[in-house]
Amino acid sequence: MKIPGFACKSLPLAVALVLANSAAAQFEPDPLGLTRELPAVYPQSWIIAQDASFFHPNDGKFIVLDAADDSQHGRYKGMFNGSFVAQLAIAESRPEMYVVETFHSRGHRGERTDVLTFYDKRSLAPVGEVVLPPKRALTLPIKFSLQLVDEERLGLVFNLTPATSVSVVELERREFLGEVPIPGCAMIFPTGQRGFSSLCADGAMLTVHLDAQGAVLSTERSETFFDAQADAVFEKPAMHGRMAHFPTFLGNLISVDLSGDSPVIASPWALANGVEGGWRPGGVQPAEADSAGQVYMLMHPGGAEGTHKDPGSEVWVFDPEARQLSARIALRLPAISIELTRGESPLLVATNINLNLDVYDAGSGNHLRTLADFGQETPLVLHGAR
Repeated sequence: MKIPGFACKSLPLAVALVLANSAAAQFEPDPLGLTRELPAVYPQSWIIAQDASFFHPNDGKFIVLDAADDSQHGRYKGMFNGSFVAQLAIAESRPEMYVVETFHSRGHRGERTDVLTFYDKRSLAPVGEVVLPPKRALTLPIKFSLQLVDEERLGLVFNLTPATSVSVVELERREFLGEVPIPGCAMIFPTGQRGFSSLCADGAMLTVHLDAQGAVLSTERSETFFDAQADAVFEKPAMHGRMAHFPTFLGNLISVDLSGDSPVIASPWALANGVEGGWRPGGVQPAEADSAGQVYMLMHPGGAEGTHKDPGSEVWVFDPEARQLSARIALRLPAISIELTRGESPLLVATNINLNLDVYDAGSGNHLRTLADFGQETPLVLHGAR
């Protein structure tokens, strides 16, 4: 039985089906279960972009990228997870990374569990965890909420309930050791051999010295060195070794030497001295230091009350020893966070207002490339890989 118009259409269809079946017969699926490993020590140009997944924080992730790679596929090295606005610390003495994260038994509700998860730097796979008291600070990512001390033997986790304390973890044995109260103070800045300091609401710094078991040996308190009402400090200093350079909301810089048992606090100096325009620091991650100790700062003009989170249109480079401005880098787009790669010729990486990553030559200030479409949503904080 012939159906008008059918025969002329059925032949191409039949040919297509034959070709499809032939192609399917020749197709060999990719083998499953293959794992490609990254190096145990990451190259100097690599960074880790922390995507906080701001609108669905249970799905946070850390994306490993090569900031020096111009190819779309080559720059992406891998990804690992971090639940509910996690915090990250990266070891240098062993191929491990540590993520403090939070889970609930019913997804977004139910019993809360906080853990310090151990990730292998080569496979990016979780290889262990330590259950913590369910009180770690649930804030936007801040590098100084999770730190390593005592030659990376102890991990310290900042807690906020709203009482403040620090959980201590023995990393080699993967064991929770205890909790150190730091009333009225916040954040963790490694100090001396096995201690840490915290910023306090009264403008002082509390320093805690620990023994080998993570218990408190002694505490001390500095004199007041900033006024939280008149000119608060950012809790995110630029770190060069154990030298912490704290910018203030009004545009001063206070350097604190944390290499000894007691912090040595220098007098503040004005970042924009002699520069017109009301320039101030601002952003989510406003300050970083390079391997030579130069301090890079996100700056915006027209600073006023409440602009300390504003994106910066320029990055200023300072010599903190000479207390002077060395260079100004005009950004292609305003940025909210910056990071520097390691080495003598670092790259400056900035999370711009489109939430892509602009890469600049830190020496010349030239824009080199933009990293986009690497699976990011809200890469609020950048980490220098090592």
